[in-house]
Amino acid sequence: MAGRELPPSSPFAGDDGAADDQVVAALEALAAGTGSVAGVVDALHGTRVLVPVLAEVEVEDVVVHAGHAHTVDKEASAGIVALQAPDGRTALPVFTSVATMSAWRADARPVPSDVARAALSAVTEGWEILVVDPGGPTTVLLPRPAVWALAQQQPWLPAVGPAGVDAEVREAIVAALSTVRGVVAVDAVAGTRAEVAVVVDLVPGLDRVGLDSVLGDVNRALGGVELVAARVDSLELKPRSAR
Repeated sequence: MAGRELPPSSPFAGDDGAADDQVVAALEALAAGTGSVAGVVDALHGTRVLVPVLAEVEVEDVVVHAGHAHTVDKEASAGIVALQAPDGRTALPVFTSVATMSAWRADARPVPSDVARAALSAVTEGWEILVVDPGGPTTVLLPRPAVWALAQQQPWLPAVGPAGVDAEVREAIVAALSTVRGVVAVDAVAGTRAEVAVVVDLVPGLDRVGLDSVLGDVNRALGGVELVAARVDSLELKPRSAR
């Protein structure tokens, strides 16, 4: 076996430290462009992951997201490592195997956990996302709704798929803003700076005070939609003057 054996006192002591075959296949498909993050999440359900424990250190690491490398700060608290993702949120790193953890940090001690418990721990700590195999060969950032789904051992239905924003999510956004004064039309599309972009056509001629007031009402209306909170990782507003 490559890497170190898992702690003998662990309930996973019979585990040889290898990655689950279905998880490996899902990661390889994602890297090849034939898979998806949702496919990785589906494969992770019910599997064992490894959480790294280090002596207290403060170093830098690199997370790859959307094909780009991002430098992130890494800090240790009581030995449990937290990563700062490119958008500033704190993430819990988890590994699919002893080998991928060793490739990331040779001095990291693997603590095995079922993925639901690891996700729940992240949620409890207020760490909204998980980073799978931050040292590669395929690194995946799991968004907040996916982490919640893993913690609750429930399927994850992404808010945005190949066909665009899920119809249920779009309908909830449109309905929430249908009665906001100053809003003429609403659409929800895949975002560029966030997962979902809410395109809001506003009555023409608004001054700065009026614009701020309408956008404040829009934000409050969206913040009260449970479906959006549960299923959308992040939102961006794209206001424009109605034609």
